[in-house]
Amino acid sequence: MTTNYISINRDSWNKRTAVHVESEFYDIPNFLKGKNSLNSIELDLLGDVTGKKILHLQCHFGQDSISLARLGAKVTAVDLSDAAIDYGRTLNEQTKTDVTFICCDVYDLPNHLDEEFDIVFTSYGTIGWLPDINQWADIVAKCLKPGGEFIIAEFHPFIWMYDNDFKNIQFRYFNDAPIEETESGTYTNPDAELTQDYVSWNHGLGEVVNSLITKGLTIQSLQEFDYSPYNCFSNTVEFEPNKYRIKQWDNKVPMVYAIKAIKN
Repeated sequence: MTTNYISINRDSWNKRTAVHVESEFYDIPNFLKGKNSLNSIELDLLGDVTGKKILHLQCHFGQDSISLARLGAKVTAVDLSDAAIDYGRTLNEQTKTDVTFICCDVYDLPNHLDEEFDIVFTSYGTIGWLPDINQWADIVAKCLKPGGEFIIAEFHPFIWMYDNDFKNIQFRYFNDAPIEETESGTYTNPDAELTQDYVSWNHGLGEVVNSLITKGLTIQSLQEFDYSPYNCFSNTVEFEPNKYRIKQWDNKVPMVYAIKAIKN
């Protein structure tokens, strides 16, 4: 396994952040006016968060964290990228919310935080940056109070097997080795003058579900969706507002899954 993946990925996300905050994808001007960045998939699972303590893992620059705070939650948000966390704190001031931001690797979180939460939340393009899903699940479990809920909405591992154009299977579904790549541009702008290296891992559904079960969580629901709420892949078509499918596959394959689990 690449031993310096943390520094490689931190550098990658620091570079991306500078492009992302200026992009239409994240739509900062309307967000500052009050737009909620959360999607119906996760909102339906979260329910009423008024007064809830929520830990948001791998928050990028915190739009969803701030959206949760706007809905009445007390939010702590964590991310690896210091550039993203710095901008998240700026957004926090601009929106006059009260999110607590922590800059650290997920695995190092116990050295920065000693609290239990009503909800631990993570979403869309997060766990693929982590090599050991059992260690991740252990962090989730330790941060939940008894009876607390874990909610994840994540891109389906099926789509991570394919090349960027979704024409050929390029990677193994199962996690047995790091995937080391160099990318030009970023998902908010493939033509951006940006090149970065990164290291990622594929995690199948069975691996994710069993990691949570072994750490004492009970799976309440597992849903799969035939669309992405984000236009962040190539060769996609918007078939309904903010719902995107891969053109050649239409509604035939899963693109997102969502899990709700309860700590025993």
